[in-house]
Amino acid sequence: MTHTQTLANFAAQLRFDQIPVDVIRRTEDLFLDWYGSALAGRGARPVETIHKLAFEFGPSFGPCEVLTSRRTTSSFFAALVNAAASHFAEQDDLHNSSVLHPATVVFPATLAVAQSLGRSGKEFLTACVAGYEVGVRVGEFLGRSHYKTFHTTGTVGTLAAAAAVGRLLNLDGEQMLHAFGSAGTQAAGLWQFLKDAADSKQLHTAKAAASGLFAAYLAAEGFTGAVDILEGEKGMGAGMSDQTHPDKLVDRLGTRWALAETSFKYHASCRHTHPAADALLQIIERNALKPDDIERVVTHVHQAAIDVLGPVVNPQTIHQAKFSMGTVLGLVSAYGHAGVREFDAHYASPDIARFRDKVRMELDPEVDSAYPARWVGKVTVTTKDGRTLEGRVDDPKGDPGNTLSRAELEHKVRTLALYADAATEAEVTESIGKIWAIAEAKVVPSLLASRNPENRHV
Repeated sequence: MTHTQTLANFAAQLRFDQIPVDVIRRTEDLFLDWYGSALAGRGARPVETIHKLAFEFGPSFGPCEVLTSRRTTSSFFAALVNAAASHFAEQDDLHNSSVLHPATVVFPATLAVAQSLGRSGKEFLTACVAGYEVGVRVGEFLGRSHYKTFHTTGTVGTLAAAAAVGRLLNLDGEQMLHAFGSAGTQAAGLWQFLKDAADSKQLHTAKAAASGLFAAYLAAEGFTGAVDILEGEKGMGAGMSDQTHPDKLVDRLGTRWALAETSFKYHASCRHTHPAADALLQIIERNALKPDDIERVVTHVHQAAIDVLGPVVNPQTIHQAKFSMGTVLGLVSAYGHAGVREFDAHYASPDIARFRDKVRMELDPEVDSAYPARWVGKVTVTTKDGRTLEGRVDDPKGDPGNTLSRAELEHKVRTLALYADAATEAEVTESIGKIWAIAEAKVVPSLLASRNPENRHV
C-alpha cells in the first residue's frame, strides 16, 4: 500500500469519536476564525468579481449560503465565492510546517456540502479535521522548494478540500484515492501574481475549494483519478518539488493531530511579516520608542520570507502592501497593530512610506534552519541616538504556544464583520452562538439570514 493510499484510507475512515475533544474544540475555534475572514471579504473587488460570475454561471438559488451577500446557490459556487472572500483580508489561519492556509479551502467546501446534504454538526467537524490532516501532510510532503514557486494553499488546498468533502460524501478508501487523483491534477497556483499586484490569490483559494469539492463528487460517481498522484513519476511531487518527504504523508496518522498545530493570524498581513512585527513591537514597548526615534530596522528572516516579500518594493494596493515587510513594520511602529483598518487608512501615507524605506530583510541561518516548523522573529533596531536594540520572538502572537483565546477570537470576528459591514453586532453574536454549538447541531444551519427573495422566510 502506498503512502497516498494510507492517507486516503485515513480520511475515508475517520470518525467523530476518534478525534480528541481538544481537537474538536480547536476545530470550532478555527471555524469561527474563518467565518470572520469570510465576512471581511465583502466588497473587495476581486471577491465581488468572482461573486458576480458565480451567479451568472451558477444557480441564483440553492441550499448553500454565500456569506458576503446572503444569497444562496449550489455547493460548488458557494464554496467558490466563500473561499475567495476568506482569503482577502489576510486574517485566515496558517499551519507553519506545511505553509498552508487550511481554513480558506476546507471550511468553504465543507460548509457548502454540509448545508446541501443536511449533514450534522458532528459530520461537518469530522470532515473538517480530515481536510486539515490531509492538507497539512501533503504540504509537508512537497516541502520548502514547492513553496518557492507555488502558492501551496492553491495547490495542496485542492486535496484538502477533496478529502473534507469526500468524508462528507462517505467515500470509501478507493474512491477517496480517486478524489485525490482528480484534485491533484487540477492543483495550481503560482506566486508571480505578487509582482504585478494581481488578483490571483483569491482565485487560487476559490478554485482549490471548488475543484476539490468537484473531485470528491466525481469520485462518488465512479470517475477515476491517478492513484499515485502524489508520489508517482509524473505526479505532484515530481512536477512541483525539488525534494519531497514521502514519510510526512503518513506521519503519526490518528495520534498527531496537525489541525491543533495551526496558528491564528493577529496582524492582517502575510504571515511571513508577523514574527518580525512582534519582535519590533517588543523593542518599541521595552524602550518607549516612537517611529521617528528609529533610524534603521533589520529583520533577520528565513529564505521563504525573502522569496515572497522581496518582490514587493513599492506596494500599489492595500493587498500588495500586506506583502511588504516595511509597510507592515511601519504600521506596527505607528499604531501597535497592522490590522484591516490600519491598512485601509494608512498603508500609503508618507510617514509609513518613509518608515518602509528604513527596513531591510537579511537571511538569518538560525531562523532559516528553524523554518518552517518554527517561525522565529528576530529584529535589530538602530536608533537615531546611536543605540542598537535587539528583539526576538519564538512564538508569534497566534501560534499554538501563544494562541488567541475564545474571547480574542470573538473580538477579532466582530472587528472583521463590522469592518466590512457584512453583519450587525447582533447577527455576529447569533452566529458565534451557532458555531460554538455546532457539534450538537442535527443539521448544519445557515450562519446568517438569507437575502434571497425566495428565502425571505429564513
